[in-house]
Amino acid sequence: MTQDLNAAASGTFKIGGDIPIHRLGYGAMRITGHGIWGPPKDWAAAQATLKRLPELGVNFIDTADSYGPFISEDLIRETLHPYSGMMIATKGGLLRHGPDQWVPLGNPDYLRQCVLMSLRRLGVKRIDLWQLHRIGHDTPRKAQFQVIADMRKEGLIRHVGLSEVQPADIEEAQQYFPVATVQNQYNLGDRKSEAVLDYCTQHQIGFIPWYPLNAGSLAQPGSALEKIAHTHGVKPSAIALAWLLKRSPVMLPIPGTCNPTHLAENVAAANVTLSDHEFETLDQLAAPKH
Repeated sequence: MTQDLNAAASGTFKIGGDIPIHRLGYGAMRITGHGIWGPPKDWAAAQATLKRLPELGVNFIDTADSYGPFISEDLIRETLHPYSGMMIATKGGLLRHGPDQWVPLGNPDYLRQCVLMSLRRLGVKRIDLWQLHRIGHDTPRKAQFQVIADMRKEGLIRHVGLSEVQPADIEEAQQYFPVATVQNQYNLGDRKSEAVLDYCTQHQIGFIPWYPLNAGSLAQPGSALEKIAHTHGVKPSAIALAWLLKRSPVMLPIPGTCNPTHLAENVAAANVTLSDHEFETLDQLAAPKH
């Protein structure tokens, strides 16, 4: 593609109705070590990737205290603070005991600690979007929602998001605070959260699909995905992201990478306008099974 790459071309969405971001964001899980544990293999490459974000118009970063743990938040502050014109969203509520180990913990004192420590690591006085990484089974749900509501009233967090939830969970949480975003796994090849996405679209709740580039066998050589990518002069990853962006106006993809070149290839999705026929072709490749 010959256009200047800029995530602004993906359009704008207002988090919580009042914080505008470019819809194509960045997920900061991959700037850590193997198993999302410890520092990245190439610290300089991770920093170079982060530094490219504002240059490419990416002004929405999604991270979590559990990425590393703590490494991702530390790297973001070291590289990008004071985040001029950028929104740094983070998450809490998971314990890490080792590589690829994730244990939900909903204890209210722990959730408060998550927020206070993220504030310190990110170097901010308020987290504009804090997301409950998982609703913990160790604590009554209402106690988890209540402490989040309390922290919102105290001004520690501005907007609240949930992750891996169903519409009923969203409605229950809404009794305590407005749910600004939902972060569920969703991509061209995995559409289990279709009903949740439709709910979010209807209610203008930002939908943040994690693992947005898992197209699996759909991206094999000679596939329709590859052919469409060739037509637009971009990588298949950009087409998978463009499909997400076209799927719903509340869709906020956050592809992650620790490579500046791959970052630019992903941002190219913002300049891709899929035809209705191309969208339907891709949509039918992995249509939800009923």
